[in-house]
Amino acid sequence: MNLIHSRAYKIIKRYVGKAIHRYDMINDGDRILLGLSGGVDSFILLWILNERKKRILIDYELIAVFVDPGFDDQFGKKIETYCKANEFHLLIDHTDYGLRAHSTENRENPCFLCSRLRRKRLFEIAAKYGCKKIALGHHKDDIIETLFINMCYSGAIGTMVPAQSFFKNEFQIIRPLAFVEQETINRFAKEIGFPVLTNPCPSANNSKRSEIKKLLTQLYKTNKNIKSNIFNSMSNVNTEYLLI
Repeated sequence: MNLIHSRAYKIIKRYVGKAIHRYDMINDGDRILLGLSGGVDSFILLWILNERKKRILIDYELIAVFVDPGFDDQFGKKIETYCKANEFHLLIDHTDYGLRAHSTENRENPCFLCSRLRRKRLFEIAAKYGCKKIALGHHKDDIIETLFINMCYSGAIGTMVPAQSFFKNEFQIIRPLAFVEQETINRFAKEIGFPVLTNPCPSANNSKRSEIKKLLTQLYKTNKNIKSNIFNSMSNVNTEYLLI
């Protein structure tokens, strides 16, 4: 399709640029590992960061990595097929993290353990390939949902941030889609024909995140400003009115 006529593309391009500039996410010569999950969010992030290189003055390298949790070999092969067709540099790392997280040996939340193991593996792969930055496809809705997950299930106020340093600044996780809503991402994915893959994880539709998502969806229906108000409140915190 002609991107000039895509309103979703224009919104994504504007907000990705805003996030990158505000948090100084990407600089000339950066080598960036991009965590590819197989969802449209990470596909969009890979596509937009590759497309962005063609219209800006700085240059950076992207290495897409899919940490396969071990549920279904065909899922990884479909991701590989898409990346080859679009000439994206992809690495597939085969693990049993998902199977371990859902085994009887695991006493933790399956999503928590699987996510922690995959995140640890991304840091290891980033170190191996000399990538100081790790780009993840989390968007505005993810950030809001994480805030509510932490409040409801961890008793803490906190969420994912657009850019965060780890291990004494050895690595930085960046989230260029931080200001983009999921609805806009989904709309653009349909317009441009991104593959729609079914997540083989048995907890995909039965997680704490899915519960919070349903709750927020109902809340948003009552007032169109609620989502933006929640998101903006995270940078407008009045500590005098908190129990600290």
